[in-house]
Parts: sequence; C-alpha cells; structure tokens
Amino acid sequence: MLTTSELLANLADSAATPLERASGLQPRFYWDQGVADQETAKIFREDWVCPGLAADIPDPGDYLTFTIADDPVYSIRDKSGVIRSYSNVCRHRMMQLLDGRGNTSRVVCPYHAWSYDLNGALIGAGHMERSEGFDKKAVCLPEIRTEIWNGWIFLTLNPDAKPVAEMLAPLLDVVSRYHMQDYIPMVHEDHVWQTNWKLLTENFMEGYHLPVAHKATVGAWFPVSETKFPAGVFDDFTYQIFKKTGDATYGLAHENNTALAGEWRDKSIMPTVFPTLMYVLAPDHMWYLSLRPKGTGEVHVRFGVALAPEVHASLENPEAELKELVQFFEHVNAEDRGVVEGIYNGSRSSHAAPGRLSWLEREIHDFQKYLARKLAPQQGG
Repeated sequence: MLTTSELLANLADSAATPLERASGLQPRFYWDQGVADQETAKIFREDWVCPGLAADIPDPGDYLTFTIADDPVYSIRDKSGVIRSYSNVCRHRMMQLLDGRGNTSRVVCPYHAWSYDLNGALIGAGHMERSEGFDKKAVCLPEIRTEIWNGWIFLTLNPDAKPVAEMLAPLLDVVSRYHMQDYIPMVHEDHVWQTNWKLLTENFMEGYHLPVAHKATVGAWFPVSETKFPAGVFDDFTYQIFKKTGDATYGLAHENNTALAGEWRDKSIMPTVFPTLMYVLAPDHMWYLSLRPKGTGEVHVRFGVALAPEVHASLENPEAELKELVQFFEHVNAEDRGVVEGIYNGSRSSHAAPGRLSWLEREIHDFQKYLARKLAPQQGG
C-alpha cells in the first residue's frame, strides 16, 4: 500500500512526464486521507473558490451560502450594491447564521437573535446589559476576501493570493467575446455525489467520454476530433474549445446574437479554474459546477445554468422551455454522476491501476501539473 509521500512522489513524476507518455494517477490518490489533508491546507485554504454568479444575488440583501475548507461563509450584496462575503458563524455562540440563499435586511442568528447589518456589523444583542464591558460596536463578522471577475464571485481565505483578474488575464482573452457577465441565471442547485472531487473535476475536463457516457444527450453533437487546447500551460486554469454540429439543441448562437461571428457562432469554451470551478460557455447558454469536498468519498456539487440575454428574451413559453432546459442538463449531470461514482468505486478495487492518457485528456495532465505544484513542489512537480 502506497504511503501519502509515495503518492505525492508519483503525482510529481506523472506531472513531469510529457502527455504523449503520461498516465493517470495512482488509485489511492483519490481516497488517501493524508492527501486530502494536504489538499485542505495547501489548496482550499490558499486558492480562490467560487460560490456562484454575481447575478445570483442581484439586489441588496440577496445572499448565498458556501463553505471553504469546512468554514461556513456567505456572500451578500450590500445596500451600495457591492458583493461582500463574511464568516457565516455568529460571534456569540458559533451558530451558523444563514442557510441556502435568499434575501434579508439584516442577518439574524437563529439561536439568540444576535443580528448583523449587511456589512457584518453587530447591531442587535439582547440581554447583554449585565455583561461587563460588552460593546456591540466592537463586534463584527470576519470579512472574507471577495473579488468579482466577469460575473463570477470568487472567495479566498488567503490574504496573499494573487488577484483573480491577474490570475485569469490570459483566459479573459479567450472568453471575453461571449460577454458571459450578461448571462441570466436560470438554475441554481446543490447536490452531494458519492465520489472524490478530483475525479469529478477530471471527468468534466475531458471530451473523450462524451460520445459514450453522454450518447443520449450531448454526445452526438460533439465532433471530438476537432477539439482544440491552448498552446501553453497555465498555472491557475486550463480550457478546451470545441464546436457543436448544426443539429444541436443547445450550444449554437441565437439569430439575435450580434457579438459572435463566423466559426465562433457554433463554438464553446470549457474552462476549469483550479481547483474546483468548471463551466461550459456556449453562444446561447452557460452551465457550471463548483465543488466542495466532503471527505475523500463525497463532494458537494453546486450546479447552475444561465442563458444568453437574447435567448432569454426570445422565450415564447418560458415555463415550459425552462423546464425542458433544466431536465436536459439534469440528465447530463445524472450521466456524469453515474460515471464518476463508478470510477470512485473502481478506484477502491485491489485490481485498480492507472492507465495511459489520451490526447483528448490533455486537461487532466494540466490538472496533474497544478496538483503537483500545490502538493509536491519539493519533489519537482
């Protein structure tokens, strides 16, 4: 049985091997507790994660909740329209303040009704008059570093993390033509899958499985041989560009789309922003997954779909058409869930072994390089 140190050494070796000779990682890498502990400390407590879209919370008092390395947090739009994020833990007795998403004029603890304004300041604390020296004006919720990039909310616990705009500047050159910050959210769901977060990330990255695992949905629309990858390797993200065939139900530019021309009217971009934000940006829609590990064998999946504004404006029967859209992408997710849960179960087998990577799995190799930089830099990863 390989130790955590040996698994990290294997990671460094795999990442350093050219793609043409590269293989997947050791099965235990996906469920070793020592690796998971390293991920918490060196990835999730250091890098940027995404709770969703700024358009998910458009009005003052709108909020959504998330976790970073098991730290409960929430993002909220304040009265000035700025999105800020705070610890979702009351400063009195550590009760979680908010759950899910919604709108509120103040954040009220469900335990003793301590209340905070939209900027995290304590404004109400009943029955504290006999607590010597207590000053509610000195109490506030810890603020979590928050940045908005092209309509995405990004959070980090690391005060020294590189700004998102700097980190993703090369990606902006690729995605800016779609104006994704204007896409309108339609779906926002949370699920728990029985797999490891890295397996789910790797699955989303590659198109090799599309004609097989997604043959009932999107698989028939992808000429996988035309998939393109960036010329270079980036530290903080990767992506692929692919086209949809003319008979695709989703993924083609609407006739009222004036931003995209020529070949870009049937092309989509699929970025993965490390560690756990991945999305398909198409001319007519965008759908995304944002992941949070729950131990080694479960992952909290946040799933969303947004429509290009001209598509949203053209809906003739919004309720029926949106229902059809949601059902379609939930079907896609169900196909993926079956695959990644099956891979996780297979990785626990005594007969499991890493196989060679295809050229269509280029982004998995990019992901290996990212993981090696974060988890095994001392080994040359």
